[in-house]
Amino acid sequence: SPLTAADLASHRCIIDGLGKLEVDFPVLSEESREQPFAERADWNPYWLVDPLDGTKEFVNRNGEFTVNIALIRDHAPVLGVVHVPVTGVTYFAAADHGAFKQEGDAAPIAIRVHDQPRTPRVVGSRSHRGELVDAYLGKLGEHEMVAMGSSLKFCVVAEGGADVYPRLGLTSEWDTAAAHAVVNAAGGRVVQLDGRDLDYNAKEDILNPHFIVLGNPTREWLDYLPSQTSKVP
Repeated sequence: SPLTAADLASHRCIIDGLGKLEVDFPVLSEESREQPFAERADWNPYWLVDPLDGTKEFVNRNGEFTVNIALIRDHAPVLGVVHVPVTGVTYFAAADHGAFKQEGDAAPIAIRVHDQPRTPRVVGSRSHRGELVDAYLGKLGEHEMVAMGSSLKFCVVAEGGADVYPRLGLTSEWDTAAAHAVVNAAGGRVVQLDGRDLDYNAKEDILNPHFIVLGNPTREWLDYLPSQTSKVP
């Protein structure tokens, strides 16, 4: 994807800010130098940062890009902040403390996944979708589609605006960690195709396997996976 000056400026700003905290945790950022697994395998906890998620959205000026900061402990995101610079909206969460949405200087409000039956609302990418997701939607049947860019797709599930987000394509760990923390704290889950929770810093590469963000617990969302997904990571 295109790299913009904004990616690097955001990276430098975040690294500077995290360096001023009383805690001294390592930082893995999309724009930092490559960190060999042998070096980062023992990081616990550590910050995982995407300085600008949704670079295509940024370049296209549709406003659907985010800044993402997560704290990873024991391979799971335990704190997450997702900020939308254009609108001033911030989603944030911490394990055992709930998930919240704040619009500008207004007081934060608690958010929660939608947990009542309804016609499924599926959130999907503006820039990436693919045949596997189309096959998933075909098996799901009647549904409403919500198009969204960047990590905001997770946040739409977390605040109840959608019920499921199937991501059957490539992402990196920094793309998902902060919003994953928000979904978890809002009562949802982010699972791999075998039903296990998506984890972090557990292998050499930083690519995520395919996953599904689950909000509404009244459906068995994994049942709609197309058969060919068993052949992909």
